[in-house]
Amino acid sequence: MATPSTSYNIKIDQFEGPFDLLLFFIERDEIDIYNIPIFRITSEFLAYIQQLESLNIEMASEFILFASTLMRIKAKMLLPRKELDEFGNEIDPRKELIDKILEYKRFKEAAEEMKMMEAERMLQMKRGNMLKELAEIGEIMSEGTEIQSVSLFKLFQSYEKVMKRMQDRLAKPQHVVVKYNYSMEGQRIYSGLGFAGEKIAFERIFQACETRIHAIFNFLALLELVQQKYLSILVGEGRNNFILEWNDDREEEIQLPIPGTEA
Repeated sequence: MATPSTSYNIKIDQFEGPFDLLLFFIERDEIDIYNIPIFRITSEFLAYIQQLESLNIEMASEFILFASTLMRIKAKMLLPRKELDEFGNEIDPRKELIDKILEYKRFKEAAEEMKMMEAERMLQMKRGNMLKELAEIGEIMSEGTEIQSVSLFKLFQSYEKVMKRMQDRLAKPQHVVVKYNYSMEGQRIYSGLGFAGEKIAFERIFQACETRIHAIFNFLALLELVQQKYLSILVGEGRNNFILEWNDDREEEIQLPIPGTEA
């Protein structure tokens, strides 16, 4: 009885494709790009393909196609009659491959440089309480009306990222009966944000959270403080990069409409 085949879609982080693997061989063995030992490189590729048999067929076929190109170059180099250009000079069968490797290397280095620049830009922050393209995150409205803001979706995206990291951190199963003493009264966020005029990263208010429930209460309290205009939200560089700041003109005691559940 035939057993149905199982398809695995596995991504190799180190080698994104055949050119990435070839560049790894070149850098590892300190090979001169302009004098690539086709025989040895081809053997390395064939050995690597054998390790891809249980991986995604589309990914393996990409390496097989590239290995066949190397074998074709290898066969040309074994021919007694060499190809000549229009000037009578011998054509190196490896030239086209060398040009592609150099081009790939340039693009890879440029991508890494742009990635570093992006990381540096994300550490910067624009002045002002809001970017021009974002509407106000909330306004004081009648009871039962939700905060309406085009930027609320982005705030929730950032919140989901924090919750995912917390889920990974708390992934280890624990069988404990817990009584939650969290509330919506805002003291936890208020003490974590500091004084009026100070700024704090959105994700920082979740660093001390013990559980997902704790994080949810903090997030709900944050939304309430924003709606009552105790807080302003600054948008820094990069996606979902939010900064929180207390408003100077709201110094009276915070009154949240939802009563606490603390014992």
